[in-house]
Amino acid sequence: MGFSEHLRAATAPTWEAATGHRFVAELWAGTIDDAVLARYLVQDALFLDRFVALLGAAVASADRTGPRLAIARQLGTVAGEEDDYFGRALHRLGATAPVEPLAPTRGFLEIMDEARRSGSYPEVLTVLLVAEWLYLDWAARPQPSPRDWLHREWIDLHRGSAFAAWVELLRTETDRVAQDADAATRERMGELFRRTVDLELAFFDAAYSEASP
Repeated sequence: MGFSEHLRAATAPTWEAATGHRFVAELWAGTIDDAVLARYLVQDALFLDRFVALLGAAVASADRTGPRLAIARQLGTVAGEEDDYFGRALHRLGATAPVEPLAPTRGFLEIMDEARRSGSYPEVLTVLLVAEWLYLDWAARPQPSPRDWLHREWIDLHRGSAFAAWVELLRTETDRVAQDADAATRERMGELFRRTVDLELAFFDAAYSEASP
């Protein structure tokens, strides 16, 4: 078992609670309430700038050319296709006004900044890995896509061969750097992984905490 798979197994109860969350089931079924989806997307959109910065930190700190270029290409996707989806989705939902971050959102912003400021490729990779791998897990369900583009496109952004290859790169890189890392670095990677998985579940829960965004 590789290091990344070990971390995922160690967080299995929380990971599975997130990937099997009510939000995911309702999104796939196309039955999710607009108010819930708006609340979720408004908060998720607050991540975009910090997530792009985190990807930039991965580009800067990567120790090999191949992964550096792959990360740079993914940065372009986030800044392009994903940003475009947020604009269209929030406009349709009437949720374009700035909002204050909820507690899980603040936690995500803090952990992304923490990893970015560290300048540590292993730490940056770990936070990126959870954010992308957990989403690939819930978005790869073998069932018909919802008809509404609002639901379908959010799923499509997190599945398919290109996204799966991106997650595989993050896993491979995480395993590689962990193999060469000292015990303290590996322990730190484990801590960040656990904290990020906890935040993912809390973020889905928060979408149901109020009826409006």
